[in-house]
Amino acid sequence: MNFESTLPFGTPDLMRVSDFQRYLDELVLTERGEGAPGFLASLSPSLMMDLQRVEQSGHAADVLVVLAASLRHGHALAVHLQNGERVIPLTVFPAQQLAHCPVPLEELMSGRLADLFVMHVEPAVMRPPGDSQASLVGDLHLYHSLPQLTWDLAMRGARDELLPEIAGQAAYRISPGTALHTLGLSGTLLAAVTRLQRQSLNLRDLSEFPGFDRVRASRLLNALYLQAGLIVSRTHPAAAGGR
Repeated sequence: MNFESTLPFGTPDLMRVSDFQRYLDELVLTERGEGAPGFLASLSPSLMMDLQRVEQSGHAADVLVVLAASLRHGHALAVHLQNGERVIPLTVFPAQQLAHCPVPLEELMSGRLADLFVMHVEPAVMRPPGDSQASLVGDLHLYHSLPQLTWDLAMRGARDELLPEIAGQAAYRISPGTALHTLGLSGTLLAAVTRLQRQSLNLRDLSEFPGFDRVRASRLLNALYLQAGLIVSRTHPAAAGGR
């Protein structure tokens, strides 16, 4: 059985966390009765495994891990985020590099991004602009740049360590041709990016760059990975001793 989207299209109202939690509890009971996680059935096995690992971790799910999975597998997902006492449905479209959010992105980005927690993940029901199923396309002004969103969440969100896919002994360099000019980089952040465009560095080396520490270096590498702009080498000489 496939479950319908929790929030109807076009509504300015956001569900309260307590109400959404009751919905999730009922969803779990329904799945147990049917013997299969229907809301993930349309996803690829590899992505389903990633998302089940997130949901079964026993901790508040990491929005950055979920977005990385969506981008890595190329699947559009609806990510229901707890933001205080309300739930914000964020729909991401990796193929179109877009994200839909019913809350003005400026409002969402101006808050404490570290306080956003994933409550639930499901296949996207909404469609991107220009899709043949026009009734499922939202208001155009509520679609935003996915690269900018992932950059902001990586640099200012809750996660302050490397994503699992790029962690460990490795050397990092920015892929040639990676478009970062729209991100408004300046100061020590721009200097670090410029250096990573010219040479491979490990996490320790980047952490020692002026204006950086291990947390800021990890955030930058995560942000670059989510831009599909990071070369990760396990065999480069700089990888040795760089954990």
